[in-house]
Amino acid sequence: MRKRTVALFGVLVAAAVIWALNSSLLADSTKRQPMLIAHRGLGQTFSPVGIGNDTCTADRIYPPEHPHLENTIEGFRAAFAAGADIVELDVHPTTDGDFAVFHDWTLDCRTNGKGVTREKSLEELKALDIGYGYTADGGKSFPFRGMGIGKMPSLGEVLSAFPDKRFLINIKSDDIAEGRLLARKIGALSPEQQKLIMVYGGGKAIDAYKAALPDAVVLGTDRVVPCLLRYAALGWSGYVPEDCRKTLFMLPANYAPFAWGFPNRLSERLEANGSTLVILGDNDGSKYSTGVDDIATFNKLPARFDGAIWTNRVDRIGPALAAPQ
Repeated sequence: MRKRTVALFGVLVAAAVIWALNSSLLADSTKRQPMLIAHRGLGQTFSPVGIGNDTCTADRIYPPEHPHLENTIEGFRAAFAAGADIVELDVHPTTDGDFAVFHDWTLDCRTNGKGVTREKSLEELKALDIGYGYTADGGKSFPFRGMGIGKMPSLGEVLSAFPDKRFLINIKSDDIAEGRLLARKIGALSPEQQKLIMVYGGGKAIDAYKAALPDAVVLGTDRVVPCLLRYAALGWSGYVPEDCRKTLFMLPANYAPFAWGFPNRLSERLEANGSTLVILGDNDGSKYSTGVDDIATFNKLPARFDGAIWTNRVDRIGPALAAPQ
């Protein structure tokens, strides 16, 4: 009986220690506004049902509620105006040594062009209509056709237009040369502007970028699963694994409550290790995660949340976040 009592006491003490290490009730009581990450700025959204790596999303958009296209200077400006703290954008290298801001690997879906994006010069890409392929009614009408001519910006144009804004740049390949080229472009910026840039993408490209700019905040996509698994095993102790440091710690909203220390103890310990907690939309078990794009999903977040919110509809979530609580 005495041994059983001692064992029970030990279990209770261990449980109390784990609770104390992970309870947000014991986190810093200073409430901070969550950051908003606008995915591709403000653009047209679409149904995520049946999305695959090669799905053309321009021909399945919802009926437009605003005039902006993703990955454009106008869309970025609208995103910042709606409350975005960080804008995510996609880049591809061009044949003349520049970077074009565009999502797709090929041009056939969104534009009136054909072929692989990175096999074109910046001049060729700027001649295209990037609104050409958008339709919400199966091709009966194309509301943005003719409106996107010359609207594909270079990375330099974007950074010059918003010198004091924060960006998260997505490298679309696993190419070492691409990582090095991007590092040269970012390394040519002022130290102050470099601090505003984060980069994520394929492991080899990210490793090359990080080797050139050791202080940069990066997320190698091949680190995501090891980070989450190691944190699941060890995070109860407050330990943040190496793979989870100086990066973005991304969690779908429906998985987040099961992470050790969520929300604010987790946010604190990540911040102490140079990382940012980022909440995505719900994930249904597929590889595709949505953003926090509607008020119902936004309302599922804790009343106090100190991380960042990933959204495709900053025009909805920005005003909701700014509204008096």
